[in-house]
Amino acid sequence: MQVANALRGKDKPTYTAHVDTGDFVIVTNAAKIKLTGKKVEDKIYYHHTGYIGHLKSITAAEMLEKHPERIIEMAVSGMLPKNKLRKLFIGKLKVYQGADHPHAAQKPEKMEIN
Repeated sequence: MQVANALRGKDKPTYTAHVDTGDFVIVTNAAKIKLTGKKVEDKIYYHHTGYIGHLKSITAAEMLEKHPERIIEMAVSGMLPKNKLRKLFIGKLKVYQGADHPHAAQKPEKMEIN
């Protein structure tokens, strides 16, 4: 929830719902996320290729092995408003599997999420 609010700029006094006033957010160590309950076996992610009958599915366990950063991107995307601003907000979200990221020159501030 904190990531989505930072992307939207809800923590700033200049926040306006129809204006993009948010910050860039860098998420590291995406491979270390934990899913509660039986979500690892039961949760299924779907996407459509655009062709007729091409609905693809992948379980959360397979997604954690192949692309753990997409789990966070999809979760944050679901928390954002379903309008034209969503694409701008998701563009400001940078997710990396490990602790290394190429944004050291921007001097990002560390924020702990429990």
